[in-house]
Amino acid sequence: MRRPRRTAALTITALVAVLSAATFAAPATGAVPDPVLPTPESEVNVTGEPFTGTAPDGGVRGYVDAHSHMFMEDGIGGAAVCGSAFSPAGIADALRDCDAHGPHGGTALLENLTRHGSPFGTHDTTGWPTFADWPAHDSLTHQQMYYRWVERSWRAGQRVLVNQLTSNGLLCSINPGTYQDCDEMAAIRLQIEDAYALQDFVDAQYGGPGEGWFRIVTDSAQARQVVTEGKLAVVLGVETSEPFGCKQTLRVFDGCTRSDISAGLDELYDLGVRSMFVCHKFDNALCGVRFDTGSTGTIVNAGQFLSTGTFWQVRSCPADEPHDNNPGNIDLPEELDWLPVPPRYPSGTVCNPYGLTSKGEYLVEELMERGMLIEVDHMSAKAADRTLGMLEEAGYGGVLSTHSWTDERHLDRIYALGGFATMYGHDTEGLIAEYERTADVRARHDVAGVGFGFDMNGFGGTPDPSDGRVAYPFTSLDGGSTLERQVTGERTWDVNTDGVAHYGLVPDYLEDLRVTGGEVLTDDVLRGAEYYLRTWESAESASP
Repeated sequence: MRRPRRTAALTITALVAVLSAATFAAPATGAVPDPVLPTPESEVNVTGEPFTGTAPDGGVRGYVDAHSHMFMEDGIGGAAVCGSAFSPAGIADALRDCDAHGPHGGTALLENLTRHGSPFGTHDTTGWPTFADWPAHDSLTHQQMYYRWVERSWRAGQRVLVNQLTSNGLLCSINPGTYQDCDEMAAIRLQIEDAYALQDFVDAQYGGPGEGWFRIVTDSAQARQVVTEGKLAVVLGVETSEPFGCKQTLRVFDGCTRSDISAGLDELYDLGVRSMFVCHKFDNALCGVRFDTGSTGTIVNAGQFLSTGTFWQVRSCPADEPHDNNPGNIDLPEELDWLPVPPRYPSGTVCNPYGLTSKGEYLVEELMERGMLIEVDHMSAKAADRTLGMLEEAGYGGVLSTHSWTDERHLDRIYALGGFATMYGHDTEGLIAEYERTADVRARHDVAGVGFGFDMNGFGGTPDPSDGRVAYPFTSLDGGSTLERQVTGERTWDVNTDGVAHYGLVPDYLEDLRVTGGEVLTDDVLRGAEYYLRTWESAESASP
């Protein structure tokens, strides 16, 4: 039996009515009031007050995750990520497995493919309170961003979270258990509703509208004020393969009109969206994509064929110029022989010959007109080159690369415009390597801040166990809080043995980063929110 969609608006209204009857003492300046929480609830395991105010130079302090997916329970048909970021009915309702996974996980197609490389596998489906098998760093279909886990990261120093609203119509159509509309824009609307419902839910715990730590922001000044108050500024972005119905079929780019793009952008802007990708996993009517690699690339390429009628086209191109990932030639296992088989591709350096279409150029122009942030990740090298050229011609600085999905040769142009780049949430060694590899380009443009895009709930995977490098308790990067091991129900999490199993272990990962990479790196991490906001301010100042 499929799980019905919750009626968030009604349940939140009822919750606010109940909690508003409670008496809240006025907290001391800078202190966080004791919230009125549902019972039972996940622990946060952080002591100390969230820091407020600004740094000595007037900038804000705090780290930024510029790319995660908090509300993916309402993406890809409602049965791709199991469990919700919150539920007014409590944690036992929120953190439960998908009905489509069956009693032992044997029918969990996406879970088994992404975790075991095969359609076959089992897992403990109990969830609260034991969490025997999930969430886990290598389980991609179970909720990793329960709101109390995000709260732990906020209390440890996070000040900006960019929530990417996403879906995939093709995956929705083939995933067992799908029960929601597979139209990608319908899924994005549901996730926007979820975000505002969570804001109301947290506000109710802290005394009423505007009082909670989870604050959706719609301009840079509002974001800067929220961060100065010591709260979490939440930015809504869109990352989806066929926005506004802009798909392509058999290389005919006729999936949407310019009017569809303008009307769709107007709707998103009115709903609070301020950041957007032009393309994602499949070539669409707007631009060509940067390829996935290995077995993932083979599967995504098969999805491209099922969605568009064509596989990726791959051409050899010069190694000393921006280029795309090589999808490679991986033979699918027998269990996946029902998927269409991509052609054989050349080895070496390759490019997608499809760049930014005329409709893609129109979308970029419309994003600039509204002062919105433009993401170049997932664009083919050719599409990113044209997009950056348009931004350079316009003197528009609102450009982002948020999870290491563009050729690093583009970073000079991104920073020269006033843009900002954050690194994928690699394992510790991988992030340190990227930080060091890209240090020169940041220095050339006097950029002292870095950030990351964990892509949590985004099927990208999270860091492995840290091999005993983190000693508990530890002090947060900002020096103001003490963190113990995180406890949810009967499960105690430890980044040394569990890796980044869920978002509450992001602070633990950053402690591993500090121990391994040094405080120069983590000082730059604490400057990340400031540099993200500077890029947003650049976009707003350049728009008419």
